[in-house]
Amino acid sequence: MLEKGMKAPDFTLKNQDGQEVRLSDFIGKKVVLYFYPKDNTPGCTRQACAFSNAYNTYRQKGIVVLGVSKDSVDSHRKFADKYGLPFTLLSDPDLVAIKAYDVWQEKVMCGKRGFGVVRTTFIIDENGAIEKVMPKVKPDTNADEILQYLG
Repeated sequence: MLEKGMKAPDFTLKNQDGQEVRLSDFIGKKVVLYFYPKDNTPGCTRQACAFSNAYNTYRQKGIVVLGVSKDSVDSHRKFADKYGLPFTLLSDPDLVAIKAYDVWQEKVMCGKRGFGVVRTTFIIDENGAIEKVMPKVKPDTNADEILQYLG
């Protein structure tokens, strides 16, 4: 499990526009890296919209917001367009970052066991180290909790 103080695993994934984005491109900036299960589901939509509603505050503080799921680039484009999401969504169909950040875990849904993304947020400092790990976050309050934490 990744912990505070560890170097954040670098990755390169495509964003909702099909462009490659590397985590290390953001050295020098604070990054909120949030992993979520699936585009257009109720919880994930509420979480994304909460980040969208708080985005101006994040931007004013110079904080980068990156959302990651295993959905396709096309799915992310439609999700971002539908809800007017102003931040970057990253597609990880091969589970590269998802597994590197240890958020691909066994879950029980409707009595069935299976693997999926556990909603988790990482705050990464300007030097590329993990500043805070927020496991099993609540979609409605995650964006505001981060802003409270960062002051």
